[in-house]
Amino acid sequence: MTTHTDSSTIDDTGNDLKGAIGAQMEAAFDDVQALYRRLHQYPELPFQEHETSARLAEALETLGYAVTRGVGGTGVVAVLKNGDGPTVMLRGDMDALPIKEDTGLDYASTRTAETEGGTVPLMHACGHDLHSSCVVGAAAVMAGLKERWSGTLMLICQPAEEIFGGARAMLDDGLYDRFGRPDVILGQHNMPALAGSVGHRAGGTMAACTNLAVTIHGAGGHGSMPAQTVDPVVIAAHVVTRLQTIVSREVPPEETVVVTVGKLAAGTQANIIPHSAELEINIRSFDNALHRQVVASIERIIRAECEAGRSPKPPAFRVLNETIALHNHPASVERVRRAHAAQFGEESLYAMPRLNGSEDFPFFGNAEAGGFGGEDIPYVYWFIGATPAERWAETPGEGVAQKMRHLEMPHSPYYFPGNALTMRTGIEAMAAGALAYLA
Repeated sequence: MTTHTDSSTIDDTGNDLKGAIGAQMEAAFDDVQALYRRLHQYPELPFQEHETSARLAEALETLGYAVTRGVGGTGVVAVLKNGDGPTVMLRGDMDALPIKEDTGLDYASTRTAETEGGTVPLMHACGHDLHSSCVVGAAAVMAGLKERWSGTLMLICQPAEEIFGGARAMLDDGLYDRFGRPDVILGQHNMPALAGSVGHRAGGTMAACTNLAVTIHGAGGHGSMPAQTVDPVVIAAHVVTRLQTIVSREVPPEETVVVTVGKLAAGTQANIIPHSAELEINIRSFDNALHRQVVASIERIIRAECEAGRSPKPPAFRVLNETIALHNHPASVERVRRAHAAQFGEESLYAMPRLNGSEDFPFFGNAEAGGFGGEDIPYVYWFIGATPAERWAETPGEGVAQKMRHLEMPHSPYYFPGNALTMRTGIEAMAAGALAYLA
């Protein structure tokens, strides 16, 4: 794989669309990079992106877009109407993570925030600052090329992706009723692939995810008198072991499902049998119907183990957050991929492997899960590489899937996707994708 070159690509009308996109991107790049560094230095947690959304809204207003703040809490919607034609929606996310940054950047975050659990450090460890900056960059490109396209461009700066809350919050706030229903939805995410490259995948691309909290009730007492208690720790231990049989005995072998008990908390000291045990369970799969089946199996097993262990009352279940599987629309993927091949060269594209990671992006296109009714809206979600060429070359492995096993991934305190080539690629990729429908 190589990064894209500067050779020209002539579109069907004889116009150098690739060069025009590149020229507009370069004209806007310094401002976008400055915006990105500001966002990176001052991250904010989900639904707290007040400064972030204000900066993005101001940047989009400066470019001539009609901007609405506060959609779904802290979301921003910017619209540019440019004659008759389809409506294309570009989406970027804004929120950061409670991670202490260790990148060594001179604009690294030193911010903290107060949460229910105390003071936490903040970091853009997933590149959402990059994503929203690329939306602004694409907005600048499209505003500069208004004579080359016709239709409506709808830009979304979405809050709270990390907790799978922002997409539904914006939809529940009347996103499509207030701003129009798009004909296609485009989005992207950075990955530790080669900087300058773009990855695509049709169909199932990212997993559905449910994070489930469970309380197992017991009857506590003295550790020397277990017969006079109901021990929730023993019940929880059986639950953890039994849950592993779901994947091995209830899921077809050709399917991919992950069930992880990421938290088990109970008790205060050795000689006290506690009154309850708390579990948090992470479930991931690529099929929404199968996903619901697995969640139901988890609840069935926990109820049965509680009954077997003489729990005095049924367990309590609470969904912390969840999202559906991301299924890219195949025909739309092919259309966008052709535009990216024209922009970057075929040699700069790669086949993206399926990811067990999850996104709330598909809510924007799934009419039932998104709660907006009617037909589903086709969407395309692609991936831009973030690893500099020198680091990529020295990383062991053949191809993207093997090399990524040896590289820092999103949510690492060392992860930094915001190099100049990745940003340029992200801006051009979004603009070229939009123009695939509007030009």
